[in-house]
Amino acid sequence: MAAQTRTAEYLSRPLVSILAAISLSHLLNDMIQSVLPSIYPILKRSFNLSFGQIGIVTLAYQLTASLLQPFIGQYTDRKPMEYLLPGGMCVTFAGVLLLAVAPTFPALLIGSSMLGMGSAIFHPEGSRVARLSSGGRLGLAQSLFQLGGNSGSAIGPLLASFVVLASGQTGVAWFSLAAICGAVILLGVSRWYKGTRQFASIHSKSPLPVAPKLSQRHVHLSIGILAVLILSKYLYLASFTSYYMFFLMNKFNVSLKQAQLHLFLFLGAVALGTLVGGPVGDRLGRRIVIWCSILGVLPFSLLLPHANLFWTGMLSCVIGLVIASAFSAILVYAQELVPGKVGLISGLFFGFAFGMGGIGAASLGILADHTSVIFVYKVCAYLPAIGLLTGLLPDDKSGRLADGGDLLPEI
Repeated sequence: MAAQTRTAEYLSRPLVSILAAISLSHLLNDMIQSVLPSIYPILKRSFNLSFGQIGIVTLAYQLTASLLQPFIGQYTDRKPMEYLLPGGMCVTFAGVLLLAVAPTFPALLIGSSMLGMGSAIFHPEGSRVARLSSGGRLGLAQSLFQLGGNSGSAIGPLLASFVVLASGQTGVAWFSLAAICGAVILLGVSRWYKGTRQFASIHSKSPLPVAPKLSQRHVHLSIGILAVLILSKYLYLASFTSYYMFFLMNKFNVSLKQAQLHLFLFLGAVALGTLVGGPVGDRLGRRIVIWCSILGVLPFSLLLPHANLFWTGMLSCVIGLVIASAFSAILVYAQELVPGKVGLISGLFFGFAFGMGGIGAASLGILADHTSVIFVYKVCAYLPAIGLLTGLLPDDKSGRLADGGDLLPEI
């Protein structure tokens, strides 16, 4: 009994070491993933690719992740697999090596698909570990988890500008070292997870849904609205992650290295903005964070296509800072709508985000081929207006859960 009491106290407060480990692993994972779009200019030149083919490479990566994540999350909800996380990083390792030596376009598609498979394994299980180690601070834990990923996405292009540009496509192989480090860290996380999972499954108390009196129809409608909000967010972000460098080079005639620096600043702002959504959602509720994050981008997105180089950089940083706070709030909000299905909801929303990013990249690439990259940004400027749908979501009181230190998050 005394051991159970100590374990309960241990799990009822944020576990800094585990949160730090899973966040660092997320950084390494997403740093590797971000190398792919950062070397698009090199691949475009080496393989004589069109914008549409670049979009297909992104689609192969992101659709693999999006299709697999919900199934992996649902399966591990029923049958936990403690060592799946380091296994997923090993798949990423293999994908990196294949991309470094790929001789043909189909080989590029296979390598990018393997990166997607690694992400499909990592994200729902990583989100589950973050929730389990949150100590009831669900938004804070998801923000820290997302901070790692967004930081990795920002660091990846910067490292690629020094490593890959100097040695070409084969330089991608250096990032396999990050995959090895990630697998080692996740092995330790998996051992902790195995040791605590059984106790948490028996003794945890699940937080209440956002609105306990909601009908199933209302829950499904709310999940649908959240999915549409994710669509608007990630379709708009796809215009940055895949085509921002081309936009800057075409409109302002900047060098590739300058364009990569601007992309790094944008992704750095995204990483910083990630810290805001979770803690604010814990205190004030997720809905207000979602509302401000997506709709609040609209004035800046409308100005961006018409700004000079300096203000383009400034506006892109503001956009990244504001829009980044949405995902953690959306994810925790959805988990509270459907409690007890952490893996399924995490996989569904991470997967949908990846899928929308992939479809968006392919669609915007085709649009850019037929018009121009600059025109793409004029069209995408209106996407944040979809944030008006947030008004249809039920009001939530989930921020009060942050005060319930005795509540153990379900796994």
